[in-house]
Parts: sequence; C-alpha cells; structure tokens
Amino acid sequence: MSLTDPVPETQTFPCPRCQAEVTEPWYGPCGPCRGELRATLGGEAREIEAADYVPKVNVTPNAVATKD
Repeated sequence: MSLTDPVPETQTFPCPRCQAEVTEPWYGPCGPCRGELRATLGGEAREIEAADYVPKVNVTPNAVATKD
C-alpha cells in the first residue's frame, strides 16, 4: 500500500474487547461491544458549572496593575 492508494471504506480486524473478527470503518470495539459498553457505562449528559475564579491569597498585584 502506498501513500497514493485510496483509503478503504472498511477494514477487517479483531475486536480489541472480545477478539471477534469484525469489519468496521474505524478501529475500535465492534458494534455489539459498543452497545454493551453504552448500556453498562454510559450515563446521562449533564451541565457542569465552573467554579468562580478566586486568586490565591499569596498573590499580590504588580505595580502596573495598581498604578492609577
């Protein structure tokens, strides 16, 4: 295979999780393994609020920042 050859649509490889021979477009767990992982490890998406930035107490402003 050279750099000018077209990229194949699918590839055959052993599933890294169950070792079954699969043909998929991308390397990774096979379809049944992905479904099982989503069912057992997947969760609901949720919003996470970022904490407000509070500077450390030992940080002092420089002379340029305090200049009027």
